Amino acid sequence: MGSLNEGWLRYKALPRNVLSLSLVSLLNDTSSEIIYPLLPAFLALSLGASPFAIGLIEGFAESIASLLKLVSGYLSDKFHSRKLPVFLGYSLAAVTRPFLAFVSTWPQVLVVRMTDRVGKGIRGAPRDALIASSVSKERRGFVFGFNRAADHLGAVFGPIVGFLLLLVFAADTQNPTIHEYQQVFLFASVPVFIGIVVIAFFVREEARPPGAGGEPLNLSLQGFDPNFKRFLVVIAVFTLSNSTDAFLLLRAAESGIAPVVLPLLWVTLHLSKVLFSLFGGDLSDRLGRRTTILIGWLIYALVYLGFALADSAWQCWLLFIMYGAYFGLTEGAEKAFVADMVPEEKRGTAYGLYNLAYGITVFPASLLFGFIWHQYGAPSAFFMSCCISGLAFVFLLTVKQTPSALE
Repeated sequence: MGSLNEGWLRYKALPRNVLSLSLVSLLNDTSSEIIYPLLPAFLALSLGASPFAIGLIEGFAESIASLLKLVSGYLSDKFHSRKLPVFLGYSLAAVTRPFLAFVSTWPQVLVVRMTDRVGKGIRGAPRDALIASSVSKERRGFVFGFNRAADHLGAVFGPIVGFLLLLVFAADTQNPTIHEYQQVFLFASVPVFIGIVVIAFFVREEARPPGAGGEPLNLSLQGFDPNFKRFLVVIAVFTLSNSTDAFLLLRAAESGIAPVVLPLLWVTLHLSKVLFSLFGGDLSDRLGRRTTILIGWLIYALVYLGFALADSAWQCWLLFIMYGAYFGLTEGAEKAFVADMVPEEKRGTAYGLYNLAYGITVFPASLLFGFIWHQYGAPSAFFMSCCISGLAFVFLLTVKQTPSALE
């Protein structure tokens, strides 16, 4: 009973900004994940997009988001304004997503997805900096794990809503028409509009100090800890193995999972993410950031090896659960690791650089994966990613486990 009470008190004591931004993450991901599990099948089966085109769409969209996080993160440091870019970023997503209801070609989907991800790029680094500044170093892993769990809980709700809407609108759930998919997509912006209201009325930030923001714009790595720079390089290497999850859904469909069931598979993945995010962030506070990330990356390599060998639906279900464990162990730990290595006044820029390291290779990762799949088959593409992630695992051993706290 004592441990239960202690756990409840930890959640009850979470700062207002953490709770508010976690609720916004939940609402935004509910919106996004109504669409995402259906998008690969919609692109491939309804619009005739190839695996290479799917990789192009998702890789380019995520790269745009990652590159913009560097600029938005630095500007949030320079002008001491975190809340405004967070609000603008989520607002752009709310306005953009309904346009998927009117697309008829995959290049149009590319434009919509790219614009949506621009919003993600604007809000991402300032939001993480707000969260990091709300708690002490000793609780950062727990808080980021909680935020990621809320985000993934929205990704549980979203596919369920998408599944129910598809049951309502589709005459043949095994082979929905373009119009039936588009009817589902039209509902996707409602939750994120609610999130915008939460940001406006419940998120707070400290007033900007007089004279702040007069420094010249400088996006270099100068002044950052060498250990942080090494971590960025390792993240870039690992991300070369981390192509869009659309390929995992496509692999699942090839293994016998019907399109109408794909949202339920996506729900299972995110339930796993929720559970392991609550555990993984706290584990990084106790065990250390690097050790927790290493465990997660090892699981990732095994998952991709499993997808290379998978030939039945039940194997895909198991692999998606393991894939959720990878996310839970690494997402919160990586963000807390970044905050540990840099001072508070540079965290917006640091998160921007962290996402830039991701963005440098996420686009070529999806293109390369799609090309290998198209030329040599899915098993070869998944085995390639397994090998690259194993190499990144070795490189991460060169990053210090416990960097000096810079508060």
